[in-house]
Amino acid sequence: MGTFAATDAPFVEGVHIGLVAEFDSPAGLGYIDSADGNRYLFHCIAIADGSREITLGQKVLFEIVMRFNKSEAWNIQKNN
Repeated sequence: MGTFAATDAPFVEGVHIGLVAEFDSPAGLGYIDSADGNRYLFHCIAIADGSREITLGQKVLFEIVMRFNKSEAWNIQKNN
């Protein structure tokens, strides 16, 4: 299990598949619905290409990090 550098929070093992369900560009916050039926919050800094923008409905690969006792999506990559 690795750690998330900004908080030294542990990653949950594995890469997950999902879809961007919500994204508020001005706030930089959104949600990903994973293939396993869970929903994960993310901040735009978690988008791997550095663009800080992502399209609703975009298929993604992502990791999960535990922050403040909650699961969040991290290292979000577009999966066409």
